[in-house]
Amino acid sequence: MDDVASASVRGSTNALSARRRWAALAVLTLAVTLLAIDGTVLALAVPSLTAALEPTTTQLLWIGDIYSFALAGLLVTMGNLADRIGRRRLLLIGSVAFGLSSAIAAFAPTAELLIAARLLLGISGATIMPSTLSIVRNLFDDPQQRTRAIAIWSAGATAGAALGPLAGGALLEHFWWGSVFLVNLPVMVIVVVLGLWLLPESRNPQRPTIDWPSAALSLLAIVPLVYAVKHTISAQFDGQSIAAAGIGLLAAAIFVRRQRRLPQPLLDVELFANPAFTGAIAAAGTAIFAFSGLLFFFSQYLQLVRDLSPLKAGLVELPTTIASIGVVVVVAILMRRLGPGRAIAAGLATAAAGLALLTLALGHDGYVGIVIGLTIIGLGVGVAMTLSNEAVVTAAPKGRAGAAASVAETTYELGLALGIAVLGSVQAIIYGWNLTLPSGTPENLRDAASESLAVLLRHSDSSEALTSGAITAAQDAFAGSVQTTIGISSVLVLLAAVIAWRLIPSPRHRHADQTHP
Repeated sequence: MDDVASASVRGSTNALSARRRWAALAVLTLAVTLLAIDGTVLALAVPSLTAALEPTTTQLLWIGDIYSFALAGLLVTMGNLADRIGRRRLLLIGSVAFGLSSAIAAFAPTAELLIAARLLLGISGATIMPSTLSIVRNLFDDPQQRTRAIAIWSAGATAGAALGPLAGGALLEHFWWGSVFLVNLPVMVIVVVLGLWLLPESRNPQRPTIDWPSAALSLLAIVPLVYAVKHTISAQFDGQSIAAAGIGLLAAAIFVRRQRRLPQPLLDVELFANPAFTGAIAAAGTAIFAFSGLLFFFSQYLQLVRDLSPLKAGLVELPTTIASIGVVVVVAILMRRLGPGRAIAAGLATAAAGLALLTLALGHDGYVGIVIGLTIIGLGVGVAMTLSNEAVVTAAPKGRAGAAASVAETTYELGLALGIAVLGSVQAIIYGWNLTLPSGTPENLRDAASESLAVLLRHSDSSEALTSGAITAAQDAFAGSVQTTIGISSVLVLLAAVIAWRLIPSPRHRHADQTHP
C-alpha cells in the first residue's frame, strides 16, 4: 500500500482500541494459519487417500501441490485487487469461497475432482493471504508494535505448516481422509463472523487499475516453469521440459519488461535490486522449500516404515510446531544481538543442523533423536521465516511495502509447492534406485512396489513369506530415500544461510522504524 493509502486509513486505525487491534490480529493470524495448515495437512492423509481414490503418482503430486501453485500464481494479482475493492471485503469473500471449496474437496469421489477442489482452494486462499498482512500493517502505526504483530503473523504461517500433519493425524485417527478438509468450515465461520466485527476496512483511495495482461503473464511464467521442473524430475528431461521452461522464461522476461514501463506495475521489480530484499526472499523460500518437502514425505515414513498411526505420527512431529511458535519469544533478542542478516543466517544454520541430525537419527531405532532433530528444525525455520518477513518489509521503501509483502507471500507459497513437488519427486527417484526386491517376488508385487511403498502395502498380504520380504525391502528403500533427501535439504538450507549472511545487512542497533521514506 502506498503513502496516500496509509494516510487515508490512519485515522480509522488510530480510533481502534489496543485490545481490539490485538483481537483483530488474532483473527488474521487464525486465517493465515489455516491456509498454511491446508498446505501440509494432506501429508498424513496420503496413505488413506491413496487407498480410497487410487490416484496415480502424478495425480498424487498434483493433489499435494496444486493448492500452493494456485496461491503463488495469484497472490500478487489478488493483492492489487484487495487494494482496489477493499482488503477486508476481499478477505471475507475469499473466506466464504474457501469454506465452500473445502466441502467439495472433503467429499470428492475421484482424484480428478479432488485436484479441481484443491485448485479452487488455492484460488480462494490467494484472496485471503495478501489481505491479512496488509491489514496488519494498517492496524499498527507504532513501529515496535507492528514488528511484534508481523512476528506473530509470521509465526502463525510457519506454525500452520507444522500443525498440518498433527491436525491431519488427529482427524484420521477417527474419521475418513476428507475430514482434513471439512474441519476448515468452522474455522472459516469464525474468521468471517469475527472479521465483520473486528477488522477495519482499508483500500487505496486512488483505486489503481489492475493490469490483467500482467496477471496473465505472471501465471504463464510460474505454471510452465513449475511444470518443467516436475516433468524433468518425475519423468525425464525432454522436449516437453525444454518447451515448458522456454515458455515460462519468455513470459517472465516479458512480464519484467512490462512492469518497468507501467506507471502502476502489478509488481515493482525494482525491489529486487535491493540485496537485503533479495537475500531475505532467497532465505525464506529455501527454508520453507526444505521444511514443506520434509513434512510431506517424512509423515509417510512414520506411517509406512515405522508403522505409526496417523495421530501418533502427528504427535512425533509436534515438537516442530511448538518450537516454531516459541521463536516469538527469542526473535527480539536475536535481532538486538546479531542484526537481521546474521540472525536469519543463524536460524537457517540451526535448521540445517537439525536436518543433519534427523538424517542420522533415522538410521537408529527409537524416537529421541528424531524428536530432537525436529525441534531444532522447527526453531531454526521459525526464526528464519519470522525475521525474513521482517527484513522483506523493512528493506523496501514505505510506499512499496504492499508489493514487498506480496512477493514475500508468493515466495512462501511457491517454496511450499516446490518443496513438495521437487523433494517429493527426488525422494521417489531415490526410492526406485534403492529398491531391490527378493528373487521370486511375483510380478504384480514388483509393479506395486515400483509404483510406491503405499501401493505395495495396499495390494499385499504381509502374512506370506515372499510378500513380507518384498515389504521389508521396499521399506528399507523408502527409509534410505528419505534419509538421502533430508541430507540434500540440509545442504540447501546451509547454502541459504550463507546467502543471508552475505546479502542481508546486520546493524545491531537499529532505529525503531526502519522503513525507508
